[in-house]
Amino acid sequence: MDRYLKKPVCEDLKRKMVFIGGPRQVGKTTLSLNLAPKKHRYFNWDILEDREFILKQHIPTDKFVIFDEIHKFRDWRNYVKGIYDKHKNEKKILITGSARLDYYRHSGDSLQGRYHYYRLHPLTVKELGIQTEKDMNSLLTLGGFPEPFLSGSKRQTLRWQREYRSRVINEDISSLELSQNLSQMELLLLRLPEFVGSPLSVNSLREDLNLAYKTVAKYLDIFERMYLIYRIHPFSSQKLRAVKKEKKHYHYNWSEVQDEGARFENLIASHLLKWVHFQQDYEGKDINLYYFRDTDKREVDFIITENKKPIKAIECKLKAKDISPHLKYFKAKFPKTECIQVHLENKKEYLSREGIKFLSWNHVLNQFI
Repeated sequence: MDRYLKKPVCEDLKRKMVFIGGPRQVGKTTLSLNLAPKKHRYFNWDILEDREFILKQHIPTDKFVIFDEIHKFRDWRNYVKGIYDKHKNEKKILITGSARLDYYRHSGDSLQGRYHYYRLHPLTVKELGIQTEKDMNSLLTLGGFPEPFLSGSKRQTLRWQREYRSRVINEDISSLELSQNLSQMELLLLRLPEFVGSPLSVNSLREDLNLAYKTVAKYLDIFERMYLIYRIHPFSSQKLRAVKKEKKHYHYNWSEVQDEGARFENLIASHLLKWVHFQQDYEGKDINLYYFRDTDKREVDFIITENKKPIKAIECKLKAKDISPHLKYFKAKFPKTECIQVHLENKKEYLSREGIKFLSWNHVLNQFI
C-alpha cells in the first residue's frame, strides 16, 4: 500500500532535502524505502556500522541517501548541511526520525531553506479505504499504527502497546532528553488517556502524581516532541467569551483510550490533524485545529480555521438523535462556517434548518486523507 505522502515527497526531493517526522513505527522507514530507487543507501543511526560511518563524517557516494534517526547524533545538522551544500545537484537526501526534527534543528547551524518537512500520521479511514462498520470498529479498537492494525488482534495490540511505550521511554527519550526519572514519565504517560476529551489540567496531574508543576509541564512537552501526544488550543474570537488557556490533548495511538466516546473523539481528532498537517506541510496553507469552549461551558469538539477564520466546526457523538445546542450556538455566531455533527452508530443523515450537517463517520472521514 502506497502511503499518502509518497507522491509529495518524491516531488519535493527534486528540489530540496526532505525530512519526515512522526511517531515511532508509523511507517516512515517503509515509506522511505518504498519510494527510493533500486540503487540507494540507507543509514540507520541505531545500527553500529552505520553509526560509525556517520561519526567519521564520511560522504556517501550514492545519489539517493536515506538517514534514519540521525537526529540522535549531536552534530547531525552540520554533517547533513555539509553534504547538501556540496552535492545538492547530484544527490537526493531523505531524513526520517521519531522526534520532531524541526525542534532538534533549532540549536546549531540552521538548515532553514534547505529542506521540506512532513509529518507522517497513522493510517486513517480514507487512506485504508474503509467503508464498513466492521472495518471502522477494527480501526477504532486497534488504532492506526500499521503493525497492530494489520495484526487484526486485540491481544497483539495490547502487547504492542506495552512494548511501544517501553521503547519510546527507555530508548528514544532517554537518548535525547536529560531526564532523570523515566519511571515518573511512564507513570504520567499511563494516566494521560483518562483525560482525553477534557481540558488538561497540569495542576491536577501534579497533585495526583505528587510532582512539581514544572516537571509535569516538561514531561508533556517531551511527549509532544516525541509524537506520543498532541495538544490543541481553544479557539478565541471577539464574538465569543471563550476560554484562552486550557488545552486539550489527544494520543497518536488512540487505541490506548479506554472510554469508547473519548476514543472516538480521539480518532476524529487524529483524522483532522493529519489533514491539517498535510495542508500546512504540502500546500503551505495557514490552517489550524482548535476546539471551542466558552465561560458558560458551551463546547464544540473541533474548529478548523484558515487564515484565523473558522471554516469547519465538528462535534463528535457515539449516539445522538439531535444536534448539539452548543454547535447550534456556534453556527449562529459564525453562519458561514460549515458545521457538522458526526456520529459513530446512527445511520441517519440530514441537514438541519440551521444549516448544520448531521452525518455518519463514513461520510465525514472520507473527505480527508
